[in-house]
Formats: sequence, C-alpha cells, structure tokens
Amino acid sequence: MNDTNNPTIPPSQDNAKRPGRRLTIVVLLLTAMAIGGMFVAAVGGWAIGRSQGGKTAKPPAEKKAEVWYCPMHAQVRAPEPGLCSICNMDLVLLEDDQSGPRELKMSEAAMALAEVETVPVKRQFVTRPVRMVGKVGYDETRVVDITARVGGRLDRLFVDYTGITVREGDHLVSMYSPDLIVAQRELLQVYAAYNWAAAGRDRELLEGTLRNTEEKLRLLGVLDEQIQEIKDRGTPSDHLTIYSPVGGIVIEKHANEGAYVKTGTRIYTIADLSRVWVYIDAYELDVPWIRFGQEVEFTAESQPGEVFRGRVSFIDPVLDEKTRSVKVRVNVPNEDMRLKPGMFVRAVLKSNLSAGGVVFDQSLKGKWISPMHPEVIKDGPGKCDVCGMDLVPVEELGVIPGDTRQQPPLVIPATAPLLTGKRAVVYVRVPDKAEPTFEGREVVLGHRAGDQYIVLGGLKQGEQVVVSGNFKIDADLQIKGKPSMMSEIPAHFRRNLDVLYEPYLKLQTALADDRLDDAKTHWEETRKALDAVPLDSLSPVVADAWEAMRKRLKKPFEFKAEKADFNALRMQFEQVAEEMLEVAEVFGHARSEPLVEAYCPMAFKNTGAAWLQSGQTVDNPYFGHMMKKCGTVRRKFLPDAEATAGGERKP
Repeated sequence: MNDTNNPTIPPSQDNAKRPGRRLTIVVLLLTAMAIGGMFVAAVGGWAIGRSQGGKTAKPPAEKKAEVWYCPMHAQVRAPEPGLCSICNMDLVLLEDDQSGPRELKMSEAAMALAEVETVPVKRQFVTRPVRMVGKVGYDETRVVDITARVGGRLDRLFVDYTGITVREGDHLVSMYSPDLIVAQRELLQVYAAYNWAAAGRDRELLEGTLRNTEEKLRLLGVLDEQIQEIKDRGTPSDHLTIYSPVGGIVIEKHANEGAYVKTGTRIYTIADLSRVWVYIDAYELDVPWIRFGQEVEFTAESQPGEVFRGRVSFIDPVLDEKTRSVKVRVNVPNEDMRLKPGMFVRAVLKSNLSAGGVVFDQSLKGKWISPMHPEVIKDGPGKCDVCGMDLVPVEELGVIPGDTRQQPPLVIPATAPLLTGKRAVVYVRVPDKAEPTFEGREVVLGHRAGDQYIVLGGLKQGEQVVVSGNFKIDADLQIKGKPSMMSEIPAHFRRNLDVLYEPYLKLQTALADDRLDDAKTHWEETRKALDAVPLDSLSPVVADAWEAMRKRLKKPFEFKAEKADFNALRMQFEQVAEEMLEVAEVFGHARSEPLVEAYCPMAFKNTGAAWLQSGQTVDNPYFGHMMKKCGTVRRKFLPDAEATAGGERKP
C-alpha cells in the first residue's frame, strides 16, 4: 500500500544510485547563485551611487500596517477590510492622526454628524436653586396656654370643643373657687375701712392696703372691671369668669366641665394663626447656600397655582443624623388663614453666587433687619414692628449684601464637563486651526448652580467648550488609542449599573401611566438597588465617584412612599430623576437602546423638570395620562459599545 501522506517522485536510476552526489550538486548551484546575486547587487549599488554624485540610495520606506475597526464595537480590529464579528458592519480604516495626544481633528461634516456644539466660557453671576420640602407649623411665639390661676371647680366651659375661633376678651370658663371668695371678702373689708377712715395718715395706710388686695385679685385672674363690680356690689361673687387674653384658634382642650383643677392646671391652648412658621428640611449638601433673611418661595398642595413667600428666620445648628438634614424655619404672614398647620409644602430658595461660590443678596444691600423677625426690613435704624427689638445691619446676621465690586465667576454649562470622581475634563476647540480641532483639558470645578458649573481653574474667558457631542469626541479618542476620560470606567461596571437602571425606568414608566401601587413598589426596588450594584474590580477613582453618587441618590429615598399620593411621590421622584441623569452622564450605560433626557417646562407650576427615560417618545412622569406626551427630548445617552458587546443585558 502506498503512503498517501508521504508521496514520492521516482528519481532517475543514476541519481537513485548516487543520492549523495545529487545533494552536492544542488548545494553548489545554490552557493553560486547567492555569490552572483551579491556581486550584482554590489555593482549596481556602486553604479547608482556614482550616478547620484556619490550619495548612497535610501532603502524604500516600509508601508505602515493598516488598522481597521468597527465604529460600533471599538474593540474589534483587523489588519485588513472585513466585517465586524459582533454586528456584521463594515470595518472602517483608522486614519493616522498627527495631532497631539489629547487632540482630535474633525471635518465640518464630521462635526455636524456628531452633533458637536460649542459655547464660550463666560463670566456671570449665577443662581443655585435649593429645593426642599416641609410642613406648616404654629408660630410658637403666638401659642398661649389658658391656665387656672386659682384652685377650684370648672362649672361651665363656654368653649367646649377644639378648633373654634375665639377673639381677645371672649369668655371661656366660669369656675367656683373658695380661695377666690376669701380674696374678695378681704377686698371688701379693706375697701369699707378705707371709705370710713378720715383724711390723714390712717386713710393713706388703708389706701396702700386696698391697692395690695386689688393686685392680689388681679394675680388670680380677676380683671379690673370685675374688681370694680365687686366693690360696687359690696358682696363677693362665688364664681369667676376667665376671659381669653388673645385671639386665635383653640387647638387643645385639656379639661371638662365639673373637673376640679389646681393652680396652674391647663384648660385650653390657643394659637394665633395670622402668622405661621414653615419648617423645611435642607439636605446636608445644601446647608452652605442658606442664609438668615433669604427669601423662600413655596407652594402648598391645597392651594394649587398659589406661590407663598417668607424669609429664613432660623437655621437649626444641629444636623439630624438619621435624615442627614437640617431644619430651616421660615416666617410667613397668614392673615387670610389659607395656610393650615400640618400642610405639606414644596419650597425653593435661590442663592445668588459670585466668584468663589460666595452667597449674596443684592436686594439687602444697605438694609437693616430684625434679629427675630427677618420679614421686617427697613432702609435705616429703627425698631421691629413685631417685637420692638432694635434693627441691625444685615451683615451682622451673616447675610452678605450684593456688592457691584464682586467678581462674577467663570461658568460653563453643566453638559460640558465629563466627570469621574474628583476629576473633570472638558473639550476645548483649539483656535487658529485650519480644521476643527478639539483638545481635552482637566479643569477644577466649583459648585453646580442649576444648569451651570462654576469653574475654579483650567479655563479662560472666551474659550469655546464643547457642550454637545463631547462623549462622541471622547469615544473617538479612545478608538485612536489616545487618553480618554471614559476609558477609566470599565465596561463591566456599566453592565452592572443595569441593576439600578432597570427598577428606575419601571418607576418612571409607572408614574407616567398613573399606576400608583406599581410606582411605590418600584420606588422601593430602586432604593434597594443602590446597595446592590456590584463594585468588583473598580479603580479608586471610579469607586470614589460612584460612592459619592450613591450617597446623593439615597437622600431622596429617605421619603417613605407607602402612604404617599401621586403628588408627593412625583415631587420626590424629581430629585431621583435629577441624580439619575448625572449617573447616565458620568458612568454611561450598557442597555440595548439609548437613554434620553426629556424635559417638561410645565412641571411643578411651570418651574420645569427633567427626567431620564428610554425611547424617543416623551413619557412624562410628572403629569401621567393628563399630559403624558408633554415635553421634549434634550439629550441622548448612547449605550457603551464595549459594555454591550461584553455580555447580554439581564432582563
């Protein structure tokens, strides 16, 4: 049998007899050819050198290896054209970019396709809105206890239920008191002796005694008119009528008819509601932006469309460790009684910021204010109209008035920086370049003020920063092997974040569909998901960034949703949605479809609110079916290609 794996060619008979000779001939031939080739090459090189004036010819440059990549899956690369092994798209040639290590050149057409937009860095005063929630309470300085000033029996309660309105001077209680009868008899005896006494020293002494007995009755709650009636009648009264010293609402009734009371026993509690206190909770991060005397606007659920105003009168010096918040008190006039204690309110305080994040109020420049009642503000020294205290300059109470000499801060839109932990990168258009060129630059950011960031370093006024398309520029740099901000966030972490995106998007959809019970369920699921995101194999920078984000996200979930109605839950959801937008902006996602930022200008009494959702069709969680499609899509967050390719998304 022939061996098909080692086929042989039959040699000639002569060679078959002399295999060693055949090998020698082949070696000699190859050696001669090699020597001849070297001789020809040497002669040719000498001739070329002579023709070029003695210069040695340079060897031809080697052709640089081409790299072809997939626009959707940057990790797929090949040395020649072909198809992506993941999505089957045509591979694209990676062009050689001679720009700097953090620079990217683009054509005008590429800029338009990537939707790259720039705005100049500018100086301007900015406003930071501080959103808070709270409740209406009593003005503690206008709450009065009606007590028994003498022991006895309550024979008649003229006000026999809580909630009734009383005026100053209205009769409240008729009570029998033996001690009161004794005091009246003492008065009548002294009064009779005084009337019979002749003019002189004795009458003067009796007059002093009479005044003392009258004062004793006053201390027992007897009015001057009642004392005069006793003297005119000449006989003591076995009952005393107690009158209300103030007007207001009876908020508590502590005793019933027929009850025996001792001196000091409370009978009623009356509150004057013509002025109320509103207690609002300020999160720990917002406390630095709150000052005594700042104006606060708020709305109440019972008064839709009505905006109430007051001024900060007290900031609790102690932080509540359970809620990580501080109580802020606002004094509010309430002459029409529309604000009821216990009402839920939603408040907004707008802090004006100058360079360095200094809080100031231009309207308080040169003003004098009451230390107890900040709503009393005057142009000069004087007295408080409420408590009579001396007014003081606003600076003495920590309020910083506006000053035209203050430098406006450098600001950029909040969409410009890419944030990772404590770092921030913006892409700046390089001036005086023939082609549009963008460079990445690390900057130092101050506080966020609404839709803007204060810039503390790294940028100059007038420089053009990218506010749209910066993620695409960063991704293109990553494809070209240049330093990229997004390269610090591993793809597996974006996949892990789906643990959080999934319940949040269900919560947003449930609110848009008016499914309250489902929304409460998904609210709790989202709260639990914050602690369920896997954090394996994260760099310290990314881990710190996520921990800071997670702490901010947990604050709104301190709200208990079990007994909440739609309005209360939607107000809390707005804070969650704002933080989730930042999660998508900073960390990206690996879902199968893009996430978008939608915005409704009519939400919350036309103050406007944004949210994160999937799909291009607006699905408004703040109005539900009433205005489900109200709003516009402002931004799109594309899924990370590498993270999407790394594994299937869990449903």
